[in-house]
Amino acid sequence: MRIYIAIGAIIGWFAILLQLYLLIENRRLSLPATIVQFFSYFTILTNIIVAVHFTVLLLKKRTYDKGWFTNPKTSTAITVYIVIVGVVYNLVLRPLWDPQGWQLVADELLHTIIPILFLLYWLIFVNRRNLHWKDAFLWLLYPFIYLVFVLLRGSITSLYPYPFIDVMALGYNKVLLNCGILFLVFFLLSLLFIAIGRRNK
Repeated sequence: MRIYIAIGAIIGWFAILLQLYLLIENRRLSLPATIVQFFSYFTILTNIIVAVHFTVLLLKKRTYDKGWFTNPKTSTAITVYIVIVGVVYNLVLRPLWDPQGWQLVADELLHTIIPILFLLYWLIFVNRRNLHWKDAFLWLLYPFIYLVFVLLRGSITSLYPYPFIDVMALGYNKVLLNCGILFLVFFLLSLLFIAIGRRNK
């Protein structure tokens, strides 16, 4: 298990740092604005959470020590978030551009390889007991805070990280509809993972 966690941590941090380097190298904004833009992507924030999760587990003396990161609710919530990253990118965003070279490597790691790695980690290693249906509501807090942040930032800078939440192009009505659909997907996927966990009690 520790080897798997170590691989996940290494791949995670490599992909994040590679994407940061590429964004800075090809920036059109100032360096500070580019770094803020980097941290405005749900993909990046969620991959950082995954990398931190793997790193904390790796540094523990015993993998199953009690703690927030080894709580099955935390692991399941992170699984929901990173799977959403993979699903939204591959179904919605992938057709919109054609990355090449190292950008292609970063994209595949962040949006496909790492979501699969973490999903397999959850399925194989996580003790999924004590999941409750009400947890699905709590897990919506992270995407909600993220949405408020990017909409507020966008209203000031006119910069939006994803085309489906670009208020300048779509207007608030369409953006809120898109967000409502995404929140429903988050909620339904959360219920699915909770159902899987409860089935294995």
